Amino acid sequence: MFDDEDLAAIREGKQEWHEETFEPTVDRFGERKAEFTTDTGGREVDPLYTPADIENYDYEEDTGYPAEAPFTRGVYSTMYRGRLWTMRQYAGMGTAEETNERFQYLIDEGSSGLSMAFDLPTQMGYDSDAEMAQGEVGKSGVAIDSLADFETVFDGISLDEVSTSMTINAPASILLAMYIAVGDKQGVPREELRGTIQNDVLKEYIARNTYIFPPEPSMRLITDIFEFSAAEIPNFNTISISGYHIREAGSTAAQEIAFTLADGMEYVERAIEAGQDVDEFAPQLSFFFASYNNILEEVAKFRAARRMWYQIMDERFDAQKDASKQLKFHTQTAGSTLTAQQIENNVVRVGYQALAAVLGGTQSLHTNGKDEALSLPTEKSVRTALRTQQILAHESGAADTIDPLAGSYYVESLTDDIEEEAFEIIDEVDERGGMQEAVESGWVQGQIQDVAFERQREIESGERTIVGVNDYQVDEEPQEDIEEVSEAEQERQKERVQQLREDRDSEAVEAALDELREVCESDENVMPAIVDAVKAYATTGEIANAMRDVFGEHRAGI
Repeated sequence: MFDDEDLAAIREGKQEWHEETFEPTVDRFGERKAEFTTDTGGREVDPLYTPADIENYDYEEDTGYPAEAPFTRGVYSTMYRGRLWTMRQYAGMGTAEETNERFQYLIDEGSSGLSMAFDLPTQMGYDSDAEMAQGEVGKSGVAIDSLADFETVFDGISLDEVSTSMTINAPASILLAMYIAVGDKQGVPREELRGTIQNDVLKEYIARNTYIFPPEPSMRLITDIFEFSAAEIPNFNTISISGYHIREAGSTAAQEIAFTLADGMEYVERAIEAGQDVDEFAPQLSFFFASYNNILEEVAKFRAARRMWYQIMDERFDAQKDASKQLKFHTQTAGSTLTAQQIENNVVRVGYQALAAVLGGTQSLHTNGKDEALSLPTEKSVRTALRTQQILAHESGAADTIDPLAGSYYVESLTDDIEEEAFEIIDEVDERGGMQEAVESGWVQGQIQDVAFERQREIESGERTIVGVNDYQVDEEPQEDIEEVSEAEQERQKERVQQLREDRDSEAVEAALDELREVCESDENVMPAIVDAVKAYATTGEIANAMRDVFGEHRAGI
């Protein structure tokens, strides 16, 4: 490394270059923008970075080696040289049959993991024939009303051969119970089930609002899932602590990781308070981040997040196992950057965002379809999105060496800056009593809304260029084929759930739901009772309603 004398000489040399070479050129020709900043947060970008910008840098302490503390360079020793990231394409079509077809297609095309999107009624704990579900059945993902739908989704797909991620939060316990029940029916040992449930309800109060129960019972459900899963499905990730939706709501990169890690800290604290050993459940924690267009900022963000989680788990929670301190994460390219105008441009955006995720060391990746600003993606656009990952993996060379941007003066400096800002935000959360209280007070939401407002102002004023939207526009757009869920399909789904209620053993269902209510009123773990209710073919809405009877419903601002 450079000593103090070296750094002083570099700083002096940079100043001379700035005054004698850079400034005269700028005075003569100007720069293409009034200021250069990172994508979010307005962090100023210098024209040149040198070793003096990371003068306190210590390789062993700040960067180290892959699979070794502080895990800045990755959580596995061989990273993509040993095994590529999981290409986990997100899919969920209107009906269970359509979703099964899309899953089979993705498997045939080389997807190495499945990822389920659910419609809004399912996410909110309503059946397809509920009044609150009208007009939304199958629109944003697959409608799952009962175990029968789950059996259809995985018909011909053995759960011991696939890893499945489920983007479900408030009713995560119900959908996880359905997955377990399908595995039981297939004869797959529970310890062989692999996958992830999102199960991150704090993020719902912050960004998405698809919550059901108030925060306190919601946190109880999460810790019950931790406990049950550690014993029953040890290879299943019990939570995907999500910064993705926080970023999509408008946050900066530093806010994204700060609020996400603060959510993670809240979950860890609650599990420890419930009597669980941190080294028993922490290895099953996983994270979920967005990847945006500013490649170097995103790489720095991912590296900073790994280093921060190591420090948090090591110092705050005294975790002993390396696996408890490793931040493993899934990445999805940024849905909010997709434009309805000139949608072919979205293929390019997704490619750059995927590159950032891979250079940042993601464990799995979903690449968006170009048409997702308009609808659920078509089969053709899904294939292009998957091919984007495959080209990146096999043709780009980006996967051939580990953490290739380590040592870049700019990337290391940016990693430090994002980490410092994110820890400052976490300190503020701590001062406000922790993440749950910061969310319930509305402070977190307000911080994100301020950034989102400023970003929108920049777009509308033209300060921020969005290609095809406020610059480089065209007069006419070609007509695109889009996926649509017909009214007839929605009606058939309603008829299916109604027929299910007629055909099942109603007494067994009522007994299972009564038992669930009793367990919710006690201190017992709720998961075994939910699994029993699922196997009796109680519906998603019925199970959620039984828990509503005990827990109540959350109303924002009330």
